[in-house]
Amino acid sequence: MTAFMHIIGLSKESLRKILLRGEFDEYPDEKNMHCTARLVDLLDSYSNDLQKFSEKEATKDFLMDEIRELQEAKWIGLPNFMPRTAFLSIHQRKVKAIAHMPIDFVRNVWEYLETVVSSVLMRHCESYYQLQVSTRRAGQSLISKMKESSIKHVLVVVEMEKLTDYTCNPEFIGEYKKLILQQDGFVKAVLDHQNNQTSKVKLEGVGEIDVAHLKQYSSMLTQAFDLKVRMIAYWRIVQKRFIDSIAMHLMLSIHNLVNKDLEKEIVHDLMSPKGGGIERLLEESPSIAGKRDKLNRSVKVLRESKETVGNLMVRIGTYGD
Repeated sequence: MTAFMHIIGLSKESLRKILLRGEFDEYPDEKNMHCTARLVDLLDSYSNDLQKFSEKEATKDFLMDEIRELQEAKWIGLPNFMPRTAFLSIHQRKVKAIAHMPIDFVRNVWEYLETVVSSVLMRHCESYYQLQVSTRRAGQSLISKMKESSIKHVLVVVEMEKLTDYTCNPEFIGEYKKLILQQDGFVKAVLDHQNNQTSKVKLEGVGEIDVAHLKQYSSMLTQAFDLKVRMIAYWRIVQKRFIDSIAMHLMLSIHNLVNKDLEKEIVHDLMSPKGGGIERLLEESPSIAGKRDKLNRSVKVLRESKETVGNLMVRIGTYGD
């Protein structure tokens, strides 16, 4: 039991070092075990995927989604009122389009953590076969539970984003004001594009836009542009929330894994009927048991041989007399 508790303590300290404190003295040459750096790599890859989606969506078929939604959101009422249903409809489509990205991200993170936790546990249990099976099973079971918990958390975040368009972040208003200042120049460029040699318009903060398809919608350009820049400004806030909230959730989960859940899971598995209880700690590994059996057979043969040789020596002595 002392050895068991010592192994658990060493395993937890190793995981604290590589997962929470960024200390790699136990694995100086194993880059895959430099966990804080690898987690940042995974987070950066996820962030870049979201950014690429945003950049592509910002310029693709510029204003066409907004125009279609505004056409279907028409109603008998005062003009120039922005229909919230149009904004929400576009926003929900965008959230659905990227919903798989955070789920894939948390799956990748927990699959990576499973290899790390398993490697650390096996390293500290290498001299104790009787613990290897229980600790490996407990580690895999716990990682599986935490992965499912993270996926549920992501699904809740996705549903919250789809349901409500809200932020108290002042960057939304600041970004919207900066983009809407380009509205008059953009509308003028679209209406005059046949007089120019190019159908491209450059918008600061968005990029270069092809506007050849927009002139036929001249009556809706102003409102569609307004809706578009609102969406661009708000989507940047949503994108940050998708990154920040999930990253913070994962760090809390890793902290709980190391400091609370792992030890409980291993002890629970060991004490369960399938774990074999404390008696399991007294069992030898198959290789040691095999060697012991072989040695016992050898001892038996040697004893029999000694007895036979002794009998022969007695007979020889008797005949000699």
